Amino acid sequence: MKVHEYQAKEILARYKVPVPRGILVTEAEAARAAAQELGGRVVVKAQVHAGGRGKAGGVKLVANPDEAVEAAGQILGMKLITKQTGAEGKLVRKVLVEEALPIARELYLGIVLDRSQGFPVMMASKFGGMEIEEVAASNPEAILKAPFDPDVGLLPFMARKLAFGLELEGDAFKAGTRFMQALARAYADTDASLAEINPLITTTDGRVIALDAKMNFDDNSLFRHPDVVEMRDIAEEEPLEVEASKFDLNYIKLDGNIGCMVNGAGLAMSTMDIIKFYGGEPANFLDVGGGASQERVAAAFRILLSDPNVKGVLINIFGGIVRCDMIARGVIEAARQVEVNVPLVVRLEGTNVKEGRRLLAESDLDLIVGDGMADAAEKVVNAVAGK
Repeated sequence: MKVHEYQAKEILARYKVPVPRGILVTEAEAARAAAQELGGRVVVKAQVHAGGRGKAGGVKLVANPDEAVEAAGQILGMKLITKQTGAEGKLVRKVLVEEALPIARELYLGIVLDRSQGFPVMMASKFGGMEIEEVAASNPEAILKAPFDPDVGLLPFMARKLAFGLELEGDAFKAGTRFMQALARAYADTDASLAEINPLITTTDGRVIALDAKMNFDDNSLFRHPDVVEMRDIAEEEPLEVEASKFDLNYIKLDGNIGCMVNGAGLAMSTMDIIKFYGGEPANFLDVGGGASQERVAAAFRILLSDPNVKGVLINIFGGIVRCDMIARGVIEAARQVEVNVPLVVRLEGTNVKEGRRLLAESDLDLIVGDGMADAAEKVVNAVAGK
């Protein structure tokens, strides 16, 4: 789960991570009072779930309240298009009006889970304000790393080592080490999967502040964090993914045109790979899960066909916990509710496979039977291509 910048800063402030003073507004005229309260010279920042906002015109530094109103009017309602939004962009519904700070340096600080080590890793770089992926590609030695135990936190010597690597000095050095340890606590306590400060700034008066903040959270831990759940902004999420979440379906929309319904994440990934091998493009990742009910299967099928980009569907089920006959009933039930006007290829194997195939064969569905994964993938790719 993702949150907005202003929400991430609210969370970080609870852990005494220094953040700028800011006020959220949803109407342009409200930016005037916000700017007046914050000292006049402010930054107006689009609040969407995407990076690269500055390059796309979603961040503006203004000198007075009148300019703040003008900037907010330009940003609110715009379709912000960045590398992370894709060509369709994201509609800006709110902006953060934030105090302008006397910046001395821009740095980078972030925490992610390193699965190879089994620990979160704090990463730091002197190259802040730019995409960390670019730094990793062009100058990987510029990224400093410190794995830490989330139950213990980032130890003082680790923070000092990173601070030395960032060439912090004096008051900024002390503030930087406190900042890093507080950020590590915030990451661990909230079950975050990402905490990124880019840029982390030092000010001319020796402060260290999170000028920007991004946090993502592990969905499986949200039951422990109702305050974080309340921050969810469904308007920022893909509508089909929101609908899938209502049925506990693991669904991610992609850019292709072949819808996939599979049980098991590994099989789903393999199915996507083999579709690409035969020249097709998957339209989604969809794992109906090991214990899916007939209702969930029907919902999954409806969601697949709700995507206007889908020109063909591959159902690839290995019946283990989920029986093939139950999958078949779910597909038949969904097909009665939603008009199926694209090629439908089905590959069933495993528990109750004969019954599942019988149900599909006796239904009024116009489907193509796949004999194994490779055959099914080739058939759906050819059907979509009109071969």
